Amino acid sequence: MRNKDDGKSKSIEGAVKDKARDLINDPDLEAKSETERLNGKIQEKAGKARWKAGKAMKKAGKVISGKR
Repeated sequence: MRNKDDGKSKSIEGAVKDKARDLINDPDLEAKSETERLNGKIQEKAGKARWKAGKAMKKAGKVISGKR
């Protein structure tokens, strides 16, 4: 779940930078904040997929070993 949490914090950080850009009117900050937000969302989705894959592997291992 660490990737998911890290991704969520990067998304939030990007959103904060986006608001800061609006306040100080810095166009360079816009690209950085949007990139950071998107990277955070990607990382969050990857963390969730990794967690689901691990859960599925654990379940498969139990089925194979007969320990349902």
